[in-house]
Amino acid sequence: MTADKCRLVPMTESDLDWVTAQEARLHAAPWTRRNFIDSLDSGYFCRLMYEADLPVAYAVAFMVLDEAHLLNLSVVSSEQGRGLGRRLLEFLMDEARRGGGIRFFLEVRPSNTRALALYQRSGFVEIGRRAGYYPSPGGREDAIVMRCDL
Repeated sequence: MTADKCRLVPMTESDLDWVTAQEARLHAAPWTRRNFIDSLDSGYFCRLMYEADLPVAYAVAFMVLDEAHLLNLSVVSSEQGRGLGRRLLEFLMDEARRGGGIRFFLEVRPSNTRALALYQRSGFVEIGRRAGYYPSPGGREDAIVMRCDL
């Protein structure tokens, strides 16, 4: 099955056991259940991607006026490299456009080369750095701040 055969649905609190389990597997500094609950309660774009009947990815983004900001985009390890992240990002960018968005921002770890390549292929460009933004096993890691004009 391809990324085009996937369906996207709003994330709900009942999805958080699965989401937080994936988050712990995928990230050295995972979001907490509370982070996801706060995002849901704030009305952010919280989405799950399903392939057949199985969840394979999730994302959280929000809008402020005409700017969107990606907070989390994650694809389960066994499904990475199949275009699912690209499809999920495209969906979020389309949602932002429909909501009046003209720019999309995100932060990414320099060590996350796969994500960095995805964002660059999707039209994002580096506009700055945030020193020591991310916790990491060796201390702190900078964030590359990126923007894409929608």
